Amino acid sequence: MSRTAPSASSPADPEPRWLTPTERSAWIRVVAVLELLPGLLDSQLRRDANLTFFEYYLLARLSEAPGRVLRMSALAHGTNATLPRLSHVVRRLEARGLVERLPCPEDGRATNARLTEAGWDAVVAAAPRHVEAVRQHAFDALGPGDVEQLHRLCDALLTRLDPEGRAGDFDR
Repeated sequence: MSRTAPSASSPADPEPRWLTPTERSAWIRVVAVLELLPGLLDSQLRRDANLTFFEYYLLARLSEAPGRVLRMSALAHGTNATLPRLSHVVRRLEARGLVERLPCPEDGRATNARLTEAGWDAVVAAAPRHVEAVRQHAFDALGPGDVEQLHRLCDALLTRLDPEGRAGDFDR
């Protein structure tokens, strides 16, 4: 918003901290990346692997877990999904034989998700083209110093957006 935007605050409220022109320009670019990149990656995965971006990400997170098993709540946190959304997607992947749900041995009230052999095969088959798409659409536009800077910037944002680290271990 610009300084000329109408204020929804009452006279007793402090003046909003409007974005500077530089911040506004940067924000518009962040929003554009957040809108464009997921769609490009989703299209590539649908075309090449018959998976959505979220399905692939979920399978990939399971593929990196010990024993390829995660508690559903941990998987929800690690994929930034609500439990209802995760349950719906896992149900679809279960119907395709890529994931199975099992009772959690440590907590009978909880459910685990396990990547099946077919799920592993799907991730292994999809990964090369997906990584190439990530390189093409993101990293090939950046130099080595840019990648390190992007890493630091994302860490700074994630410290604010996810202070408890609910999204999981990013550096596995």
